[in-house]
Amino acid sequence: MTQRIAFQGEPGAYSHQACRDARPEMEALPCRTFEDVIEAVRTGDAALAMLPVENSTYGRVADIHQLLPHSGLHIVNEAFVRVHINLLGVPGTRLDEVTHAMSHTVLLGQCREFLRIHGIHRVTGADTAGSAQHVAELGDRSLAALAGDLAAEIYGLDVLARHIEDHDKNTTRFLLMASQPDWTRRGELGMMTTFVFQVRNIPAALYKAMGGFATNGVNMTKLESYMVDGSFTATQFYADIEGHPDDPHVKRALEELDYFTSHMEILGVYPADRKRH
Repeated sequence: MTQRIAFQGEPGAYSHQACRDARPEMEALPCRTFEDVIEAVRTGDAALAMLPVENSTYGRVADIHQLLPHSGLHIVNEAFVRVHINLLGVPGTRLDEVTHAMSHTVLLGQCREFLRIHGIHRVTGADTAGSAQHVAELGDRSLAALAGDLAAEIYGLDVLARHIEDHDKNTTRFLLMASQPDWTRRGELGMMTTFVFQVRNIPAALYKAMGGFATNGVNMTKLESYMVDGSFTATQFYADIEGHPDDPHVKRALEELDYFTSHMEILGVYPADRKRH
């Protein structure tokens, strides 16, 4: 199997940084969309997919939770990337020469205070690394990009100001996904299990479904709901719990959940990342 890991975005994106941090021995494969990332693993063009699922400041990544259950892939690891934002300019540029900064709208919103203080106007770009590439190609000292260290390295830009984000704990969580599951491992810091489910159409079904986790002492670290097929009545839930399905208390909790659900699917069983704790 090819030793490549697929990510969405241009080279130098934060997803690219996640690939380099988590799997430095693998070749990173840029893809246009999240669907293309998944397809690369399905077809064997890549061994792993690196997909962002949530950000500590801005919440969950749109569309990802809809894609995961139908991807045919399995979560085999998680990774956390601290999002440090730099102001990148054409080589030789001084900070006082910059009048405009380009990046993805999310990053522009995370550096409001710095941009206000320096009187820099925001310019919306398609993504972070693409904005860095545009600044490098344009060669205009008045236009800078907001992106990470890797983008500066790849596109030959100077770091004019480092770590300018408003929030000093901004972190993105990624999931590494493969074509085959791996339930054989046991992590030093414990295991995580991720699954999706739909509750049966009975009164207090969700309340009853969750009861098994409380009575069996299973810690649920995430529970999110979202609509299925555009319907206001069909709701699917996405959950992360601590533990392995083979653990007796987790097994009992999942058995109780199954009784109150019309559908339940485990998306992955994987070691808890050190940065989670």
